[in-house]
Amino acid sequence: MSPIPERAKLHIAMVVFQTGYAGNHVIMRYALNLGVSKLVFPLYRTIVAFSVLAPSAYFLEKKERPAMKISFLIQFFLLGLVGITLNQGFYIFGLDNTSPTFASATENVVPAVSFLMAALLGIEKVEWKRKDGIAKVVGTIVSVAGSLVITLYKGPTIYQPSLNIVNQTIKPEEAEEENKNWTLGCLCLMGHCLCWSSWIVLQSPLLKKYPARFSFVSYSCFFAVIQFFGISAYFERDLERWKIISGGELYALLYTGLVGSAMVFAIQIYVVERGGPLFVSAYLPLQTLIAAVLATLALGEHFYLGGLIGAILIMSGLYLVVMGKKSEGANLEFESKSNDNGNVKIAPNDQSFLTILDDIKSSKSPAVINYGASWCGVCSQILPAFRKLSNSFSKLKFVYADIDECPETTRHIRYTPTFQFYRDGEKVDEMFGAGEQRLHDRLWLHS
Repeated sequence: MSPIPERAKLHIAMVVFQTGYAGNHVIMRYALNLGVSKLVFPLYRTIVAFSVLAPSAYFLEKKERPAMKISFLIQFFLLGLVGITLNQGFYIFGLDNTSPTFASATENVVPAVSFLMAALLGIEKVEWKRKDGIAKVVGTIVSVAGSLVITLYKGPTIYQPSLNIVNQTIKPEEAEEENKNWTLGCLCLMGHCLCWSSWIVLQSPLLKKYPARFSFVSYSCFFAVIQFFGISAYFERDLERWKIISGGELYALLYTGLVGSAMVFAIQIYVVERGGPLFVSAYLPLQTLIAAVLATLALGEHFYLGGLIGAILIMSGLYLVVMGKKSEGANLEFESKSNDNGNVKIAPNDQSFLTILDDIKSSKSPAVINYGASWCGVCSQILPAFRKLSNSFSKLKFVYADIDECPETTRHIRYTPTFQFYRDGEKVDEMFGAGEQRLHDRLWLHS
């Protein structure tokens, strides 16, 4: 049986991500209605996530973890503060003062904000004069528009289920608007979206230096636990507010901790590492569609025309973004293939790559292999520099292998881009991530 293509794994991972996260708004609203502390609950939630992620990091990445540095600890502290503590804090206070529907709607700005941040920081490359650049921009806008249509426009009913899976009456929330500060709620939710966007984008540069994913998120969770504990201990002095007193609270805690945090954190960093920030954020509008479908199937709610229109827009937008990233990689590969310097070899398939690899191992000439993927934003950025550097280091053999085109021979590659350096037929060094100056220095070392 042929292995699942790496690109397909990313799509499956993001669908699982959004399916699990779609229930987070409702579960959190349910927990707030039960009277949980808005400070203690996210602390417990993060502890649950950390208790799952930390053992995974210890056992799975024992031999792969880079040496810890003070600079890494500072960055993990800041990522924990922005991506978990402030992110969840703003969210829970925003949700408490608005509604699950409104909270879900505001999160639909995350793709646009993430895209803008990534473009400004140079993490996501946008070629405005090329079709792939236009496709990524238009696709992001169309996906956001689709999720807003589902949220804000109902239209006529097009499907009404005859049987509810959940055989009970779901009562609407009591409208206690006098106890809600919608202005404060909106500001908190916008802060939540800004923190989430920053978290998605800022993970990418650090992952190049620290590619141990589970350890990465475990350290962030660890610092978030410390931050939440300090805040909760200072502001929540009533010990009764620290107790979990009902099965409903325990269920909400386990769901948000295991699914809403641990699973989401792990999948998010996996896809950011391999597909880039835009790939993650482009899928966020899908949660609105999934929530609408689940509500219809499980709760017997009507499915409206707005849901169908929004679904078409969301899927169209996702298609444009994915095709744009694929086309971007293909364009860069074409540019690399058209390079006049004979040092650069492109492996179009597994058999060709095996031939190239055998040639490297039987030769005493130094060589470098660049493992990338057409959907990987970082790979797309470094490929032109890789081609340019081949002219400066003519004594080295330069090879590019797409992990989707050569799935059997590259299945051991866990991070893209990965650079492997050979001398006298043996692999002598390996580098994860990209950066032209960093790559130049490593090439100079092995030339």
